[in-house]
Amino acid sequence: MKKNKFLLIGDKFPKMKVQTTHGQVSLPGDYKGKWLVLFSHPADFTPVCTTEFIAFAKRKDQFEAINTELLGLSIDQVFSHIKWDEWIEEKMNVEIPFPIIADADGAVAGRLGMIHPGKGSQTVRAVFLIDPKGFTRLILYYPQEIGRNMDEIIRCVKALQISDEKGVATPANWPNNEILGDRLIVPPAKTRQDAKARLKDKTIECYDWWFCHKENEENKEKKEKK
Repeated sequence: MKKNKFLLIGDKFPKMKVQTTHGQVSLPGDYKGKWLVLFSHPADFTPVCTTEFIAFAKRKDQFEAINTELLGLSIDQVFSHIKWDEWIEEKMNVEIPFPIIADADGAVAGRLGMIHPGKGSQTVRAVFLIDPKGFTRLILYYPQEIGRNMDEIIRCVKALQISDEKGVATPANWPNNEILGDRLIVPPAKTRQDAKARLKDKTIECYDWWFCHKENEENKEKKEKK
């Protein structure tokens, strides 16, 4: 098993072939053109992980609507994943629609820095958000004791997508910020000339030249249609 080596935000996701419950997958190539949420769980047949898989499965349509695929991983053999899938469907009446990497020897988890210190071969609850070009855009790590919030992961994908498309940033708790609501933050000016011009720009609003924001046009169009 390889030692932990943390992947960093902005890194190209390493090329690798993995065995999953849906067959062999090439990363990140098989997901080219799509966003990918790669997430690890400590082990099959564990309570918190079961609730997480059900939560991901129930949001399948929401992820698909934002061009995003899901891919699980744990240091278990593929037959364990398959049996756990069957158990969830039989006992919880929820079908797991996404593949799960069978990282039985821990090679993938070790390569990506997913191994939980002091917990043997179990992984942390890691989340890697990979963009359509194969770059790592967001990384989340949770301890084994805390289940993840899937709605936050969806929010992160949407925020990165609008940031890429519009060249903006999103405020805290977007799209429900306490001050700006769903408005978007305009990157600060980089020259004195731009700073002065920023305050005269009628398409944006500013508290000061370094703190400007504008309307989310996508939501504006939706409101107008209503």
